[in-house]
Amino acid sequence: MTDAQLPTGPIETSPTGFVPDETQAFLIREALTKAGVELGAYDEKMVAWLAGWDWCTVATIGSWITRAAQASTGERTT
Repeated sequence: MTDAQLPTGPIETSPTGFVPDETQAFLIREALTKAGVELGAYDEKMVAWLAGWDWCTVATIGSWITRAAQASTGERTT
């Protein structure tokens, strides 16, 4: 869907750039789904709310979700 990606390792500086809200919502939803999180109606509202924040916030939180899921399965990408 997009060229934007969530960081996969520790973040040392603020992620930069502009990513549209729809893309941010897609990336957060994808990270949660890959982590095995089932989303309810209110969860979806919170995904939309989070996607309205700036990219550096969304990218960092999405990265935490991705890295936490990887750590719980022993998988590492860095």
